[in-house]
Amino acid sequence: MSRKPKRGYFVRGQFVAEGSELDQQLKAELKGSDISKTDLKRESEQLQKLGESLMTLSSDRLQALQLPEKLVDALDEARRITNFEGRRRQTQFIGKLMRLLDEDTLQAARDALEAQHQGSARETMALHEAERWRDALLARDEAVGEWLTRYPGTDAQQLRALVRQARKDAPPASAAAVSHGLAPRQGRAFREIFQVVREQLAADADGASEQPEDTPQ
Repeated sequence: MSRKPKRGYFVRGQFVAEGSELDQQLKAELKGSDISKTDLKRESEQLQKLGESLMTLSSDRLQALQLPEKLVDALDEARRITNFEGRRRQTQFIGKLMRLLDEDTLQAARDALEAQHQGSARETMALHEAERWRDALLARDEAVGEWLTRYPGTDAQQLRALVRQARKDAPPASAAAVSHGLAPRQGRAFREIFQVVREQLAADADGASEQPEDTPQ
């Protein structure tokens, strides 16, 4: 016969059995402090949300946290569950496991999520910047000169040839396509311009990050 699990709760990673000496001590402290059951519930909900967010971490960042194997398995299982109720129960289980972690591990998890978010935001900004330059190069002759002045390492002959070809390949946008918000299909040169621009912007960004702070700009 399996043992009936003890009823209790977790406080900062420590299990407190109901009726125990520690339970009575904590309850006595609660009466004379500003901490309430609402505060404890809020902390529990925050840890559960943090646990759910860990499912979005890349595998290398998650591995670097060195989380308990039971928690890692629970996160993997939650990713596979598609049923709403099943996923809800699994995330609650993850929340319970999160309450077992010490504060240093919890902070490391928050830092990893923040670092990943910042990296994603930078990547999105870089893509938008490349799109803006590509569109400008195709729309204005002057933009080609502006680009080459700013990024002299670009193969000027290749870029000019791609721009000419992309302009030739560009199909006229029909009124029906415009009304439905559909962009016309673009040719290979159009895509290659984007690639050239994106690679140059990335190389420039890498060079700027490696440049010493006291180097004259």
